[in-house]
Amino acid sequence: MTLYTQAEVNIRKTWFLITLFLVFIIGLGWFCSQYFQNQTFLIVAIIYSLVINVGSFWYSDKVVLALTRAKPIEKKDNPEIYRLVENLCITAGLPTPKIYITPEAQPNAFATGRDKNHAVITLTQGLLQKLDKQELEGVISHELSHIGNKDMLLMTVVVVLVGFISILSNLFTRSMFFGGSRRRDSNEGQLGSILAIIGIVFMILSPIVAMLIQMAVSRKREFLADATGALLTRYPEGLASALEKISADKTPLTTASSNTAHLYISNPFKGKGISGLFLTHPPIQERIKALRSMDI
Repeated sequence: MTLYTQAEVNIRKTWFLITLFLVFIIGLGWFCSQYFQNQTFLIVAIIYSLVINVGSFWYSDKVVLALTRAKPIEKKDNPEIYRLVENLCITAGLPTPKIYITPEAQPNAFATGRDKNHAVITLTQGLLQKLDKQELEGVISHELSHIGNKDMLLMTVVVVLVGFISILSNLFTRSMFFGGSRRRDSNEGQLGSILAIIGIVFMILSPIVAMLIQMAVSRKREFLADATGALLTRYPEGLASALEKISADKTPLTTASSNTAHLYISNPFKGKGISGLFLTHPPIQERIKALRSMDI
């Protein structure tokens, strides 16, 4: 058994999510075609679902990097970080990923990319400034574990698909209220009322479903990445100490959103206010306790 026993499971989850999204969008297209008496909606839904699915697989990492304003660095820009990453990659048996830095003061990090050969590790400027070498090793090993476990494709695809669901919900709501009265067949008023009620239910539930999808794909993988990362460094305390510092830091992460929060090693919203509704990570104290109970 390898360190990455969940890798194939995550691949299956990714394809299941993509297939589910395909069915969902086509179903929505059929619903709109019935409501507006226009088959164009179904045709457009089929085309869009295929385009978005292909795009989310091949380009979702670029979308995430753009959203977080992350910039690539070369070895000459920060040789110490590069050496840390390269040494850990040798231990993990992984190719060295590209390294990006995002200009945020909050210490945090995430991994993205569709596979280990196209992987990216993104570190905030605050992480480099506020953590010591052993803590940085712990964080980087955690992110490399996501790459080895093939978590990052699943997590990154979720960003695009969940964001698109929110956009569709908004577009459908606008179309329903501004275009619903233009139905040509006045004899189908009862059917129109039923479809309108279904549409309102969809409008309310779709953001909730999107949030639940994020939570479902995020929490268990964090414990697994913590444990795998600790095995890579042979020093669980490094990651435990890093998590303590990251969770205690109250600096806001301005580029984070509810769509991207699940990517980070620690919840960027710190669980306060409305943002607390989007908790996609297990409690930090539980993760620290699990790390400090490891016998390596």
